[in-house]
Amino acid sequence: MVEYLYLRMIFSFVKYQGTGNDFVIIDNRDNRFPIDNYDAVAQICHRNFGIGADGFIAIEQDESSDFYMRYFNADGHEGSLCGNGSRCAIHYAKTLGLTNNNVVFRAADGLHKAQFVGDEVALELHAVSHWELRESDIFLDTGSPHHVVFVSEIHNVDVAVLGSKIAHGAPYFSDGTNVNFVQYIDADTLQVRTFERGVEAETLSCGTGVTASALAAHISKRTTSKKIQIHTRGGNLSVSFSVTEQGYKSIILQGPAIPVFTGKWELN
Repeated sequence: MVEYLYLRMIFSFVKYQGTGNDFVIIDNRDNRFPIDNYDAVAQICHRNFGIGADGFIAIEQDESSDFYMRYFNADGHEGSLCGNGSRCAIHYAKTLGLTNNNVVFRAADGLHKAQFVGDEVALELHAVSHWELRESDIFLDTGSPHHVVFVSEIHNVDVAVLGSKIAHGAPYFSDGTNVNFVQYIDADTLQVRTFERGVEAETLSCGTGVTASALAAHISKRTTSKKIQIHTRGGNLSVSFSVTEQGYKSIILQGPAIPVFTGKWELN
């Protein structure tokens, strides 16, 4: 009987997108969804046999903040921080009455603050004090690991092929990393394309990726600006930060979080 009820489980969801980075989000405060069923999450995210998304997010209870955002990659496995997903989860949590314009929530890497700025969500990421130079590239962690490559003609980059090669090559191998290809436009503007691990493809945007790209541009002295506009294939984001002797703090990722549609899904 328990197995039958599980197989017939129907849950409500909302589909969100933040600059083309799309997510299926559920309210799982009652813990009814079988969150450890990675096959089910992967099917939900599948674009041919499911709802279709770059990631899956469950909003859960948290004793020390407004809510806990549990994030899963499209392959069904629980992931690290997702910047665009966080902004979409924040927007949804507000519709549930869990938070107001000043947000405190928990993600895989700990507590975060955020604010609503007009129609956009401004998310504060953790300070970054460590990065590694990989020949002419830069590796750093902005809640998720990112390898940043600066290119002169971003439209000519085969992101799927080159991104996959870097993501799973030395020194990353099985753990993998996200890979960002970045073109300098002017003193405070970059264009970014990202190969996301877990999705194993190029996504239209990546929040932690554009943040890593902005910091890498400053680290490599390609810019001295502390507020950078980022163009992605899915839309525009901004990244601002403060510079300290230890690195970077007060890192803010700002951009839209837009509900697309709601629906119901039957697990089978």
